[in-house]
Amino acid sequence: MNIPQDNVDPDRTMILVRELHKSFGDIHAVNGISFEVKRGETYGLLGPNGAGKTTTMRMLSALSPASSGHIEVGGIDVTEHGREVREILGVVTQHDGHDSGLTVLQNLTLHGYLEGLSKSQAKERAMEVLTFFGLEERASANVYELSGGMKRRLAISRALLTQPSVVVLDEPTTGLDPQSRNRVWEQLAVMKRAGVTVLMSTHYMEEAATLCDRLSIMDHGRILDEGAPDELVERHAGEEVAQVRTRSDAVLEQLRERLAGTPYRLNEVGALVTISSDNGHRPDISDIDGVRVTYRPGNLEDVFMVLTGRELRDE
Repeated sequence: MNIPQDNVDPDRTMILVRELHKSFGDIHAVNGISFEVKRGETYGLLGPNGAGKTTTMRMLSALSPASSGHIEVGGIDVTEHGREVREILGVVTQHDGHDSGLTVLQNLTLHGYLEGLSKSQAKERAMEVLTFFGLEERASANVYELSGGMKRRLAISRALLTQPSVVVLDEPTTGLDPQSRNRVWEQLAVMKRAGVTVLMSTHYMEEAATLCDRLSIMDHGRILDEGAPDELVERHAGEEVAQVRTRSDAVLEQLRERLAGTPYRLNEVGALVTISSDNGHRPDISDIDGVRVTYRPGNLEDVFMVLTGRELRDE
């Protein structure tokens, strides 16, 4: 698929969010977050359901008004010019919204026509994006005949019909099998190389680490920290973390006592205890008798546990 590249300054800020708030009564869904995304970046919002990711994306896409704060997309004020913002955006929500009474090609052609393309342009673009996402052989199939992975790729195809400069993806691979997820990842990488700016939300640690140039860790409507995935891991978890599977309360209590007052952080999830260091070094707990320690590389799950004290779960 031909994704046109323009001559815009690569350092141009395509998404600007400042002190953004969204409240529903006494519930603060988004509580004063700020971030910006440069042209061609893939920027992630990582956090569990309820963290405020979807609410943020709905405000950014001019689908829901902000309680307060400032949002710009492509230099356009979202609050003042929501229609103009939607013209340069491609949006993929968690719910695909396909018309099951139409074929795959008809779904895309109709969407393109409603977005301002002529019928011939809409059909031409529809076939281009279907080919890009490997769906050209299913063009005449009804939507209900597609697998979950195909439906998700069709939703992203629809978002690219009008060749947007910014694409917003809300949980783009939720519920997909690993093969379908990898296919989406590959196609998002092609979009990135063409200079498309991507804002995506996810609760999948591996997805965030693979796709995102930078990301924000969100929970309870706030941004807890921001940076490149490797930077966040180095800052909060270190290159390696230790793992201990405790067999008794006595061993667990021994670990707690040993680590109290040290630069090591202890996170307990059931019988598995993960230990990280705030100085980035490999935790050394070899002096604890009767404890078998294994090591693995630090990851974003560890970062989330350090920042929140709990796992990054889909809940």
